[in-house]
Amino acid sequence: MVLAPTEKVVLGSIAFAIFWVLAVFPAVPFLPIGRTAGSLLGATFMVIFRVTTPDQAYAAIDLSILGLLFGTMVVSAYLEQADMFKYLGVLLSWKSKGAKDLICRICLVSAISSALFTNDTSCVVLTEFVLKIARQNNVPPHPFLLALASSANIGSSATPIGNPQNLVIAIQSSLSFGEFLFGLLPAMLVGVLVNALILLCMYWRLLSLKKDEEIALDEVISEEDATSHRFSPAAMSHPTAQNSQELNTMLETMNTWSSPSSNGSTNYAETLRNRVSSKQSNLQGSLSGGVESTRNSNASKEGVVACDDISQPWEEDFRSRRISRSALSDLDEMVNDEEEGGAIPVQPLEEKEEGGLAKPWKRLLWKTCVYLITLGMLIALLVGLNMSWTALTAALALVVLDFKDAQPCLQKVSYPLLIFFVGMFITVDSFNRTGIPSTLWNITEPHARINQVGGIIVLTLVILVLSNVASNVPTVLLLGGRVAASAAVISLGQEKRAWLILAWVSTVAGNLSLLGSAANLIVCEQARRAQFFGYNLSFWRHLMFGIPSTLIVTAIGLLLIRG
Repeated sequence: MVLAPTEKVVLGSIAFAIFWVLAVFPAVPFLPIGRTAGSLLGATFMVIFRVTTPDQAYAAIDLSILGLLFGTMVVSAYLEQADMFKYLGVLLSWKSKGAKDLICRICLVSAISSALFTNDTSCVVLTEFVLKIARQNNVPPHPFLLALASSANIGSSATPIGNPQNLVIAIQSSLSFGEFLFGLLPAMLVGVLVNALILLCMYWRLLSLKKDEEIALDEVISEEDATSHRFSPAAMSHPTAQNSQELNTMLETMNTWSSPSSNGSTNYAETLRNRVSSKQSNLQGSLSGGVESTRNSNASKEGVVACDDISQPWEEDFRSRRISRSALSDLDEMVNDEEEGGAIPVQPLEEKEEGGLAKPWKRLLWKTCVYLITLGMLIALLVGLNMSWTALTAALALVVLDFKDAQPCLQKVSYPLLIFFVGMFITVDSFNRTGIPSTLWNITEPHARINQVGGIIVLTLVILVLSNVASNVPTVLLLGGRVAASAAVISLGQEKRAWLILAWVSTVAGNLSLLGSAANLIVCEQARRAQFFGYNLSFWRHLMFGIPSTLIVTAIGLLLIRG
């Protein structure tokens, strides 16, 4: 494709530059409107500058990718509601043999969950649990956070539903789910293993430090905490209280709670307070206000207690800050022991939500059905059914199975991400019409043919650089068709291999720097804002690990990819 007229080239480049700046630096000082608005702004400028027509802009939107992305988000939301990620947490802490063992477990669990539920979802729900693991082992959390983020990126490369750029590649290449999976699975498994070894080598001494026995006895998070932690992308839970002897500390650290709309919850909290005070005179402090309304996003019987944000240094004594969702449950249990023999019964606080599942066996049956529907979706994808409609059908089946208003789960869908994709489709397609990408590729293509070792190295470096400069999804949109067309000239097998190489390199490239992928940023932000175990993962600390890990894992994976 030849270059478009100069005016179109200049204006198209300006519009694309605006999109790129806001996509890579969403909080840029002179225009802090974010990625989503930035993609729409770039798309709008492409139409206003007449780089593309409105009809061409609409045609550039790939509905199949949006449908697949939406469907997997809904399925992930219901899996979270069905405690799938809670069980992943149990797997991490089950019969743990120390920090090194946990590093390996985090790498494995993060990779597998990312391949099945997308890397972003896995990072959202597992970050706080990883911070708790670090606290349990009395080591700085950055090795565990790096293991989570990097393994999530590597693991997500194995399936079309693992990350957004794989969705684009699967749709554009017409590769089936099975072809994609079996083409990249060996590289993914070896890559996760090598990544874990790199982490162990870099942090061996740090992970070998013996935990202070005195601190171990005073540990904040118990084994029961680790296995009962409930994950939720919308609101993370708090550590659980262990026994009634610590109620004094908990009551003193609880601040004034927000007043609920229901007077019943208020009266219940006050009743508990009065009755416990009469039984244990050494419990001081008061419960003022009421209990925050129970969130309706889960059908479980766990209440969520809202408390003020607490920000303290990592090394500070956490015992004074132990606030728990089960605090009132412990009070209720202690009080109800005295109720036999005519005392007025008190309505339990952790009452099922309206429309929720009333009995444990119904809850178990519902969870089983959710898992079976998800398994059916994966089988349908493996046998080659249309990926977008398979994901949408599974999502709608879960909505019907839930048999109540789907708004709470649909609210967990990342609509800004979907809108970002809409704007990005239009912007990248319009930029392609300027002829600039084609001209640059024509210069690079003779040196980047995948039937030669030198060509693979050149292509890999181009993808690595562009993925970290322009982000991986725009890189795939810009290079995908061109790389595949160049390989198709060699053979059909090489065309398939070219798509797989693009998927592998563009995904693993996200580990190079903190800004390389959304999963990295999610882990960093979730860790920084964690209420009790907050930690700031710095750009340079990530880069020190990211450079060797990315280069080594990428190179080894390329040797295992076949057409």
